[in-house]
Amino acid sequence: MIIPYQELSKEALINLIEQFILREGTDYGENEVNNDTKIEQVLGQIKRGEAVIVYSELHEEVNIMSAQQFKQMQTEEGDYHIDRDEF
Repeated sequence: MIIPYQELSKEALINLIEQFILREGTDYGENEVNNDTKIEQVLGQIKRGEAVIVYSELHEEVNIMSAQQFKQMQTEEGDYHIDRDEF
């Protein structure tokens, strides 16, 4: 199930993004990017709909993933629920 970012408090959203950044270990190329910049980049992706916040009932966890990855997972696994009107 997709959780609209607007339903989270600012603190909860930032904490979720920070956990995602630390867990993913994203490669930003030759130049190191500080955490504040990474947070802003992920937040921008969420606001533009390029990334979504997803709750998995099966795994009982919240995660951030690309919208495309979510759609593909939806098709392949049927693990997550999505309202097709959200996209």
